[in-house]
Amino acid sequence: MTVAEIIDGKAVAAEIVAKVTAHTASVAGSVVPGLATVLVGEDPASQVYVASKSRMAKECGFHSVQHTLPRETTEADLLALVESLNNDPSIHGILVQLPLPDHIDSAAVIQSIAPEKDVDGFHFINVGKLGTGELDTAFVPCTPAGSMLLLERVRGKDLSGLSAVVVGRSNIVGKPMANLLLAANATITIAHSRTANLADVVRQADIVVAAVGRPQMIEGDWIKPGATVIDVGINRIPAPEKGEGKTRLVGDVDTPAAKEVAGAITPVPGGVGPMTIAMLMANTLTAACRFAGVEQPKF
Repeated sequence: MTVAEIIDGKAVAAEIVAKVTAHTASVAGSVVPGLATVLVGEDPASQVYVASKSRMAKECGFHSVQHTLPRETTEADLLALVESLNNDPSIHGILVQLPLPDHIDSAAVIQSIAPEKDVDGFHFINVGKLGTGELDTAFVPCTPAGSMLLLERVRGKDLSGLSAVVVGRSNIVGKPMANLLLAANATITIAHSRTANLADVVRQADIVVAAVGRPQMIEGDWIKPGATVIDVGINRIPAPEKGEGKTRLVGDVDTPAAKEVAGAITPVPGGVGPMTIAMLMANTLTAACRFAGVEQPKF
């Protein structure tokens, strides 16, 4: 009985961050990458995310600016802040932390970010570039970009002849992931909660990307023997075995069962999660290099 190789996202993310830090130092005479994070309100999870992004940016040698706005900030005031960051030559990446309070139209705010500073890859121009295979000038959303790098460690860059199923159709993970897999020559199926016979669809796949947001929904016997499983899900579930009121993190895949069948699998936590923030740093550095007309790093 072979047990799946565990794809260590922490180790790969550390390599990316080391490369970003070294390249940032090498272009310091021409440009210092600037990342601005914008947080509206006091959502505790968002506060943790933004703090970790700002801290990582500083560790990479970036110019890091954090704007924390009260929950009652108007959409007009937020749009004005984004506009000022668009016009600030010391800022190369703008990240507005989602979710935003209900009275603000998130889509309008995201689309107001200059595409060349949209390091989250959510602007329609970047979405369109990714969809048409214009990867050299697009910004790719950080989670799918990181997921592809983990997949490359196991399968290489060319996925010709391999079938991939992406479970989940979100604009943040599912759709961009499918476009990246297509660009790497895989044959793609996008499945979701309304797919008939989902288990049978997943069983055909050499590569399974789980991004559906339901804890352990993908069962072990859905996995084709030897398949590569990229688990994007991060779900908190009760863990009474740890004590009353305790929780633990699990993915969208039943990892213990899938491990018995898969060839390789990302763990949760420690798989895709660390890659997301590493790719944000990579995108910000790339934006700065494009702005300054200096050599871009390759990841």
